[in-house]
Amino acid sequence: MELIDIIEEYDYHCLAKGFTKKTMINKRQELKQMRIFLQEKRGIKKLENIYVDDLKAYIRSKQKAGLQATSIISMHKMVSAFFNWCVKEEYLKENPMRKVERPKAHKKLLKGFTQEEVRDMINAFNSKTFIEARNKAIIATLADTGLRAMELRELPFDAVRETSIIVNGKGNKERIVFISPALKKVLIKYERLRKEYIEDNEVKENCYFLTYTLKGLTHVALDNIIKKAGKRAGIEGKRVSPHVFRHFYAVQCLTVGNIDIYSLSRLLGHGDIQITERYLHSMDDEQLSNKAIPNSPLMNLNK
Repeated sequence: MELIDIIEEYDYHCLAKGFTKKTMINKRQELKQMRIFLQEKRGIKKLENIYVDDLKAYIRSKQKAGLQATSIISMHKMVSAFFNWCVKEEYLKENPMRKVERPKAHKKLLKGFTQEEVRDMINAFNSKTFIEARNKAIIATLADTGLRAMELRELPFDAVRETSIIVNGKGNKERIVFISPALKKVLIKYERLRKEYIEDNEVKENCYFLTYTLKGLTHVALDNIIKKAGKRAGIEGKRVSPHVFRHFYAVQCLTVGNIDIYSLSRLLGHGDIQITERYLHSMDDEQLSNKAIPNSPLMNLNK
């Protein structure tokens, strides 16, 4: 079987599974690079002629090109997923990537936001104009719900209800996150100014958070809003991005809110609880101490 034909079939399989546009772009690019390497460097055009040594050579080519370990690990997962599908479809008897080792990436401890920093970023915007109120609502929503950047950008207006938000997450999996009274207060002000702003104008995209041209936010536009919040709040020496708010939400739930990891996994929309467990590893010593001491068996013996 021609490798190019099998890759095309796999592409339609991934589209049917509902992978995001970004994920599809990454998959297509990686599998194209693998196919070209196997054809040009190893003389392989057929799926059944691919062996472990060929894929090991492909990994080595990435390493020689100076690719970071984290990038190679991501690439390894995408290629392995393709061959797993080939096994499932009975095009192959086993996945040749199973014997191809992945490099170990040095895990960096994410320096998350403090409560004071998040408070300062929310307060960095006022509620006097549509754009300012929108930015304030965006920061508050990210901090209080843990939404992914894509989920927030594509959030339909009618998905935001009285006390909850219906989220269409990765793989078109629907979940519910909840609106606290503190967040509701911010959203009500934004919705009032939004209504006034769009009066007698046509909303071009059904998005809860709109640009001044009444379209949905782009990835760059959202990132710029987050960066502006960080700058106004005087945050330095830390990554300021939508994902750090997701990290903040998860850690706060585990430490301050004492939410169990299974419930948190559902709120974050994780398909695998192991993904959620990564947030446990990102807690600093003070956060672990604050969680451990109140739950000490001896401290609770005489209560």
